[in-house]
Amino acid sequence: MPNEGAGGHDWATWDAYHDVWRRLDRALDHAVQQGAGISIPEFEILIGLHREPEHRLRVRDIAAGIGWEKSRVSHQVTRMVARGLVERADCPTDGRGSWVVMTPDGRRAVLAGIRAHTGALEDLFWRPVGADAETLRSVSARVQDAIGPDEPESDAAG
Repeated sequence: MPNEGAGGHDWATWDAYHDVWRRLDRALDHAVQQGAGISIPEFEILIGLHREPEHRLRVRDIAAGIGWEKSRVSHQVTRMVARGLVERADCPTDGRGSWVVMTPDGRRAVLAGIRAHTGALEDLFWRPVGADAETLRSVSARVQDAIGPDEPESDAAG
């Protein structure tokens, strides 16, 4: 692929960013799987629960927090219930909704995942980025601004 395409865009820059983002994503996934025995989707859900004082969230809140469709979260939670990482609990204020609650096994897994993820980030991201962190934050903010805000899912149940 030529380095400069229509409109004078630097495709080599896009390719470099895209390749490193994909490789870093896979490397972090691998680190969490090796260190905690959980996948990145499980880790993302458990992190959200871990950050809550009561270690519980509604499916819609998990979905909003990680940018997934509620149906995807619901299917993932079902798999996590089967693995003993979370459980569902009735929500007394909403007969249609339920809580997703982290179990002790989920807590152990997320803590191991945090250690593995943080170690991998240190080696694979923070150390290499080093003094360029402010530049990376600035570029990331401009891209985020260009993308605009996430659009909330229209179905409010969950």
